[in-house]
Amino acid sequence: MLEKIDGIIIKTKDYGETHKLVTIFSKRIGKFTAIARGAKKPKSRMAAVTQPFIYGQFFVYLSKGLSTIQQGEIIESFRAIREDIMKTAYAAYLVELTDKLMDERVLNPEIYEQLNQTLEYISEHDDVSIPLMMYEMKLYRAGGFAPTVHQCANCGEKNAPYSFSIVEGGLLCSRCQHVDSDAIPLANSVVKLLYVFSTVGLERVGNVSVKVENRELLRNLLDAYYDRYGGYFLKSKKFLNQIAKFDNI
Repeated sequence: MLEKIDGIIIKTKDYGETHKLVTIFSKRIGKFTAIARGAKKPKSRMAAVTQPFIYGQFFVYLSKGLSTIQQGEIIESFRAIREDIMKTAYAAYLVELTDKLMDERVLNPEIYEQLNQTLEYISEHDDVSIPLMMYEMKLYRAGGFAPTVHQCANCGEKNAPYSFSIVEGGLLCSRCQHVDSDAIPLANSVVKLLYVFSTVGLERVGNVSVKVENRELLRNLLDAYYDRYGGYFLKSKKFLNQIAKFDNI
């Protein structure tokens, strides 16, 4: 049956000499992969609408096996992302992480909306560190390995102060800090940020002012946390890290 589906292209792969396999993340049916016949031909109408990051409306013959994209129309091309190497790198990281952590045809309207909004934010802003971390934490939750940031991961204590333990998977209260000698003490403001990143949508936040040292701390915590629990190597993340090292030279 031919279905009309709005979605974001999160992955493409060449298929034969003229076709593409396109992975679309949609609100209606989740993530799915379909073949776009002739999409590698420069003059094909499918060529433009089957590029990474495209938010479009697709007419798809859905099947239990490989579906087929019959036609597509661009809703938002995110052109500003494509024209900037850093924005492209950030967007590539987001969609690769989404592809790795979201299962086929599993609905998650929250992640779909947050991905769309985060891509819009990247398109319109240069500093995207906060929205990036907000999206990551929601994806960790969707992937089933989110850190505990609303209470002590060991005893359930809900009163600060806290430390953050990679090994224990989240916050440790003052009575449980002995469980992990490597746990990193956190200011209450940083604990609140972790909770906000995990639970509040980007559309509700607006501009968040975070000290540089706290941004770096949060970035390091999330990177270390993903390295322990994420389970997938991300080429786009490696590229981002290389760019960061280059900028620091």
